[in-house]
Amino acid sequence: MTNNTDKPVTVIGLGLMGQALAGAFLKAGHPTTVWNRTTSKADQLVAGGARLAPTVGDALKAGFLTIICVTDYQAMYELLGASDIELDGTMLINLTSGSSAHAREAAHWAERHGAHYLDGAIMAIPPAIGTAEAVILHSGPQQDFEAHKSTLGALGTVTYLGADPGLASLYDVAGLAMMWSILNAWLQGTALLRTAGVDAATYAPFAQQIAAVVAEWLPGYAEQIDSGSFPAEVSALETDARAMAHLIEESEAVGVNAELPKLIKAMADRSIAAGHGGEQYPVLIEEFAKPRTD
Repeated sequence: MTNNTDKPVTVIGLGLMGQALAGAFLKAGHPTTVWNRTTSKADQLVAGGARLAPTVGDALKAGFLTIICVTDYQAMYELLGASDIELDGTMLINLTSGSSAHAREAAHWAERHGAHYLDGAIMAIPPAIGTAEAVILHSGPQQDFEAHKSTLGALGTVTYLGADPGLASLYDVAGLAMMWSILNAWLQGTALLRTAGVDAATYAPFAQQIAAVVAEWLPGYAEQIDSGSFPAEVSALETDARAMAHLIEESEAVGVNAELPKLIKAMADRSIAAGHGGEQYPVLIEEFAKPRTD
């Protein structure tokens, strides 16, 4: 990772993630200013060379760019919206977790206050920050991202998603959906196999193989979704639904919770009832795209 290490940065918010972000900038050689309500959280960073700003306004003035990593968007507004805070010309990069609506509202708020603004999402745990394994997503004006890309590279693998400030948040939750779905499927299978004396460690390599094979299907399935055409090249949804029924029956027979497969089969049944039984599994995107009405 290459960085312009002479550029000063500011980090506002020193929870575990904020401390990791500031530490990565320090390690990369950036003059780093920090601020946090509880000043003791800055002690280790100050010992490592960071400067603790006495006020938020002072912190903002010190950085070529300012990273915000606080509890939520409301906390950001409370900190940066005070009457004595001058934001005109400031480069704000908000890595606070929130919804895409929050991100878009914050971008408009920053624009009204004369600030440049990128919204972001951190796809990593604090110990990974500063390594290539830490993926940091950004969305907002591309020129602002390009102007600060090399500096942000101190944090990990930086990715630009597009001009819509809400994209980073949407990618974040889409990634969480993948993570939890994979883990939940693995837990379902593990629960089933444990009834026959197979432990989780024994099952895990097989589960990894299945996950890798399914991952290879995604680009082709994505083409079907984007084209709106779902020919049954591998298996028809009605065939998959029969396999779902088998999974439910097996789970109930051995005393394993069947709520998850029942949920997915209910969605498949609705799609089949709508006339899509002869199409391929990605046709279920139509069910996933519908809000619940009950």
